[in-house]
Amino acid sequence: QVNVAIRSSLQSLREKIDQLRELLLRAVSTRQITQLEGDRRQNLLDELLTRHKQLEASYRNEGPEPDMSRSSLMAGGAKRGITNPWLLEEPEETRGLGFDELRQQQRRIIEEQDAGLDALSSIISRQKQMGQEIGNELDEQNEIIDDLTNLVENTDDRLRTQTRHVKLVDKKSTSCG
Repeated sequence: QVNVAIRSSLQSLREKIDQLRELLLRAVSTRQITQLEGDRRQNLLDELLTRHKQLEASYRNEGPEPDMSRSSLMAGGAKRGITNPWLLEEPEETRGLGFDELRQQQRRIIEEQDAGLDALSSIISRQKQMGQEIGNELDEQNEIIDDLTNLVENTDDRLRTQTRHVKLVDKKSTSCG
């Protein structure tokens, strides 16, 4: 009865891994997730598949001795460089602190971050204001340049007209005299 339950659970695990793989391929192909995230999830799926194969080998009493296989499966992949976050040592700054002290420390850190964000926000607001003022000045300068361009074009047109008149007068004066 236990063997049937184990075989059934292993088969169910394999089917769910295959479903995850299909969903992942669909999510990547429809661009619901980025390629980088798809690669990360693919690595996790490959790890699940490896663990599934190890479980099957352990069930059939293949591979390394059963105690070694079980301990490596339960270690959360520590042999492959993946560490269990619950087994990490506590950092010095939080060691020995109680729940309330940890909460106070987190609040202090958040307040410091908020103060930094407020300072950053005021700097960005000032830069935005400066950018808007520069944009307004550029608009005014462009209007002045457009006005000058129109004046130069009008002057050029008048100069051409006057030049034609002078040529016409010169031509008439040479033909008369």
